[in-house]
Amino acid sequence: MTFYFSDSENGPRPRTEEIISPAVWGGVVALIQSLISSGAFGIKFPLNCPDGNGVVVGTDENSLSLAIIAEIPGLHWPLVTTVPIQDSYSSELQPYAPDTLIVLDLIQFCYGSIGQPNQGSFHQYFAHYHLTFNQEEGKKEFLSNVNRIFSRNHLAYELLSSGQVKRLAPAILRESLSSNIFRTGDSTLDKMLEDSRVKFLNPNPTIRRESLERLWDCWERLKSLENPNKKVSVDLLLEKASPDSSFRSVLNTEAQSLTEIGNSFHIRHSEVAQIAVTDSVHIDYLFHRLYCIIQLLLVKRGTTL
Repeated sequence: MTFYFSDSENGPRPRTEEIISPAVWGGVVALIQSLISSGAFGIKFPLNCPDGNGVVVGTDENSLSLAIIAEIPGLHWPLVTTVPIQDSYSSELQPYAPDTLIVLDLIQFCYGSIGQPNQGSFHQYFAHYHLTFNQEEGKKEFLSNVNRIFSRNHLAYELLSSGQVKRLAPAILRESLSSNIFRTGDSTLDKMLEDSRVKFLNPNPTIRRESLERLWDCWERLKSLENPNKKVSVDLLLEKASPDSSFRSVLNTEAQSLTEIGNSFHIRHSEVAQIAVTDSVHIDYLFHRLYCIIQLLLVKRGTTL
C-alpha cells in the first residue's frame, strides 16, 4: 500500500465516515475500469482469442456486466458517476454515488472475480497478448488499492483477505472486538457475545442496530449467572466488581440505568411507544457503554471477554 507524505506528517486520521461519497465512488469506478482494461476479470469472465484455441486475451465486459447486474440489484451498467440535474433553462452534471451497501457489494464481487493478468506470447495477427493469471496476487493488489481508498477518505471499512468487507469499530473498542473468541465460562453467553460482535462490525446499519438488541440480551444473561434470583445475582456481581461501597454504588446506578435504557428504547422490546435508535453514532455510544460494564463485571468475576 502506498503511503503519502501527509500520512507521515499528520499521522493516522479517524476512520469514522460510513457513507461512500461520489469522490470515493469515482475512485472505485476508475479502479474497476482499469482492471477491465488490463484483462484482470478474464480469469472468471474470459474474452477468448478468435483463433478458437481457448486462450484468454482479456475481459468479456458484457458477461461481467450481466453477472454484476444480476447479483447486485440497484446497480446500473455502465457504472455511473454523474447524473444530470435539469432546471428550467439548462442542465448540468452532478457527482453521484450509489447506496453505500451497493458499492461494498460490488467491491466484494470484484475481489472474488479477479486475477493478476500476465502477458504471454504476442499474437501478431490480432495484435494482442495471450494471458495467464495469478489469482492470489491479483486479489492482494486489489485489496491494497481498495483499503487505501477507504483509509485516505476516513471510511470505517476494511476489505479482508476473506473477501468480506468489515466495518471498523470505534478506536476505543477496536482492540477488544478484534478477537472472535469469548471465554466467559458460560457457552451460551459466549455465543451471544460473538453474535453481537459480528453484527456490530457489519457495514449494514440495520444489522448493526441488531447488535444492540443482542448485547442487551447478553446483559440480561450476565445478570443471572451468579444466582437464579436475578436481584441476588446482580448484588453478587457488584460485590465481586468492587469491594469499595462508593464505587459499587456507582456501578449499581449504571447497571440500573442501562437496564432502563434497554427497556425504554426499541432495543429489547417492540412496543409502539418505544424510541428507535437509528443514528450510527448513538448505536456506537450505547454499545460501548454497555460493553464496558459487561467487560468489567466479567473480568472481576474471574472470566474474560
